[in-house]
Amino acid sequence: MYRTKTCGELRLADVNQTVTLAGWVQRIRKMGGMTFIDLRDRYGITQLAFNQGTEAFEKANSAGREYVLQATGKVIERQSKNPQLPTGEIEIEVSELRVLNPALTPPFTIEDESDGGDDLRMKYRYLDLRRNCVRKNLELRHKMAFEVRRYLDQQGFLEVETPVLVNSTPEGARDFVVPSRMNPGQFYALPQSPQILKQLLMVSGFDRYFQIVKCFRDEDLRADRQPEFTQIDCEMSFVEQEDILQMFEGMSRHLFKTILGIDLPALPRMTWADAMKYYGSDKPDTRFGMRFVELQDIFHAHPGFSVFDQAAYIGGICAKGAASYTRKQIDQLTEYVRRPQIGAKGMVYARVEQDGSVKSSVDKFYGPEVLGEAAKAMEAEAGDLILILSGEDAMKTRKQLSELRLEMGRQLGLRDPKKFSCLWVIDFPMYEWSDEEQRLMAMHHPFTSPKPEDIPLLDTDPASVRANAYDMVINGVEVGGGSIRIHDAQLQEKIFEVLGFTPEQAQQKFGFLMNAFKYGAPPHGGLAYGLDRFVSLFAGLDSIRDCIAFPKNNQGKDVMLGAPGVIDQVQLDELQIDIRKK
Repeated sequence: MYRTKTCGELRLADVNQTVTLAGWVQRIRKMGGMTFIDLRDRYGITQLAFNQGTEAFEKANSAGREYVLQATGKVIERQSKNPQLPTGEIEIEVSELRVLNPALTPPFTIEDESDGGDDLRMKYRYLDLRRNCVRKNLELRHKMAFEVRRYLDQQGFLEVETPVLVNSTPEGARDFVVPSRMNPGQFYALPQSPQILKQLLMVSGFDRYFQIVKCFRDEDLRADRQPEFTQIDCEMSFVEQEDILQMFEGMSRHLFKTILGIDLPALPRMTWADAMKYYGSDKPDTRFGMRFVELQDIFHAHPGFSVFDQAAYIGGICAKGAASYTRKQIDQLTEYVRRPQIGAKGMVYARVEQDGSVKSSVDKFYGPEVLGEAAKAMEAEAGDLILILSGEDAMKTRKQLSELRLEMGRQLGLRDPKKFSCLWVIDFPMYEWSDEEQRLMAMHHPFTSPKPEDIPLLDTDPASVRANAYDMVINGVEVGGGSIRIHDAQLQEKIFEVLGFTPEQAQQKFGFLMNAFKYGAPPHGGLAYGLDRFVSLFAGLDSIRDCIAFPKNNQGKDVMLGAPGVIDQVQLDELQIDIRKK
């Protein structure tokens, strides 16, 4: 056998045992007549001790970092113990050492605090994965996937695999497409989600389905996005929205308890309208306060400051205890909201002094009674800082204020990754206006069911229709979302009509689904969680990349594999694709 024990399991109780370990050299320390090697495997680190004059000593001195070694020897008690290691009370007095494979010196240190930058570590990802902190993220991912399967299996769900080569569908992000050699000029698409297929499984009578599934979207990348990602995809029959929320709140509670040891309380629910009104975001971070307060009624009643006079929306946040902010800090906040990514034209601030008076950047336009009224509306107290944004577009200004709120939360240390605040956001709009398409688009997807009481509005005011849709939000991150689906073919046809599809286009794209509904589709609904986002939240990561074994960079490239890459002309000819410049 290559090993009889791992590098993480030996303790004082194992003293005098003869064992064989195998692993990688973490570090070597040469101390005159003794050499010590820290040997590492997935399970931990054990110190090896080599005495001068032995063959093993000579081999140890010729080894280097990341050499793969096999060591046999006796477990002894360490004289100089290391309380930082679970194995720190023992070491192996090595009698036989075998070099299984030498190694080049790695381009960065294999330590939790590595000296390698992101690009270098991604190029040598197979080395990066040896780092303890990265490996722990993948172990967490495994455990979460295991617990998801266990919970859903206990609830009667069946795991069913759906195809990876499907047809391209409109109304979503851009598809990744795959040319078909056997059908020249035609293409498969990689699934953005198994949405239609899981609905067909409900028509098939499978009742409760789930799948931990790879999905693909050709979209601009951010810290919480990758071109390929993993969903916990679920669907249920004969359910209403409340059934879905209860079932998957239960799953979240199970994950928090089994993985983190946290008893999750009942999740509060917030309508989309309230989320936008009070937080300017459909994924509000509720770990801290600073809810928006609308101030236009107060300031419009006392005209004189043209910026506010012309604003359709004036909103403020109250940063508790932040009146000590210097003018330089406030100027930096102003520049922050003026950045092109946010787009505010400026910011007004006011301090509540210890005597209760209010000093602001607009003192020359408003008397103390007006500013005092605004401070009272915001429940501001002595020592608080009030920050105000205004604009002609209420929704746009709320989103700008949302970014300012999050930045203040970060600066004041209120966004603790070890603290979790979860909620459901419900009652989303069915549609949102697309400036690019110049038409209404489905906010979620075209198979989402409208609220029954809003169905008449489809003919008169479709923009006001609310959806039977819901998102789970944790710490300002949307970790999952779904809806009750349409199961009536006539209603589905109406939705396609509102979205601008002709009957012929709807039949061409979705005829198989609408035809399936005519054979007895049950009421059904579901949701999908982003496994990568869920794991990154549990691990306290800022990006999902470090909980994915082989991620892409922010240009969508795998710098380790060199993907995407050029393919041979022979392959292009077989596919009848000509990419040569005309």
